[in-house]
Amino acid sequence: MTLYPIKFKPILKERLWGGTKLRDVFGKPITSNITGESWELSTVPGDVSVVVNGELANISLQDLIEAEPEALLGKSVVERFGKEFPILIKFIDAKQDLSIQLHPNDELAKERHNSFGKTEMWYIMDADPGAELIVGFNKDVDKREYSESLEQGTLTDLLNYESVEEGDTFFINTGKIHAIGAGVMLAEIQQTSDVTYRVFDFNRKDKEGNLRELHTELALDAIDYQKKDDFKVDYKNSKDTVNAMVDCPYFKTNFLHLEKDLVQDTYSRDSFTIYMCVGGDANILTESGEVALRKGETVLVPAISKKIEIKTNGAKLLEVTI
Repeated sequence: MTLYPIKFKPILKERLWGGTKLRDVFGKPITSNITGESWELSTVPGDVSVVVNGELANISLQDLIEAEPEALLGKSVVERFGKEFPILIKFIDAKQDLSIQLHPNDELAKERHNSFGKTEMWYIMDADPGAELIVGFNKDVDKREYSESLEQGTLTDLLNYESVEEGDTFFINTGKIHAIGAGVMLAEIQQTSDVTYRVFDFNRKDKEGNLRELHTELALDAIDYQKKDDFKVDYKNSKDTVNAMVDCPYFKTNFLHLEKDLVQDTYSRDSFTIYMCVGGDANILTESGEVALRKGETVLVPAISKKIEIKTNGAKLLEVTI
């Protein structure tokens, strides 16, 4: 099996808070006016990505991993995660505020859900004037104060609000309370997990007229109640080079602001490489093939590739490895 730069069919998700920007801006084939997410790379059960380009078209990502684990993922990745793809890649369009939520750490997620935890990062691709995120608390609180605020409907008074614009990047540790605000479109990189504890949803109802499920009790032991200013990612935006953004145990992300071609020597990387195009367009070339990439698209470059050439006259890319 020859492994080349691979693109996958987007897995589109309707969400109560979604809109139409994934179609209007990126050209995603959505048919709903409340599409909130495009899952670009996933092996979450029931939502496994399928190849759309080249001779491997119509083969699932999980089947590729089963057939060529080390060539696709990298030997060190297989040693850590076996034949599980360790991250989930998304584009998100929030027409309305998301629910206020958090994610459990690895230990709790394994114990309760037989899942990874969910550490994640966000890169803001577009934000309406005045758009905000909720990230963490605005002061140290404890379980009692938090619980009382939920009962009294005053939780939002305890939360930290961050104004955002294109290029802002946030790292969301497990346990950190958070929410994407209305008018924000972003790229999300996270551990492979779909475990979310929703704690407040502004009393909204779904299309059947029902209040959405809250996870009040599950969240109590998962929340980090301390105020921490550890979420805003400070990174360089130097052109035509590799700018480090996030380096955590679950993924590494670099920012590439390219105005000309760039060659990456990946001989000793021992990991797959993902490129999310967050601006402009580019062609991604390896020894085994070439693929075009435009804003709002994602490509997976197998670990077996020894060199990656990026051809462009202008592109902004998130480069993700393990």
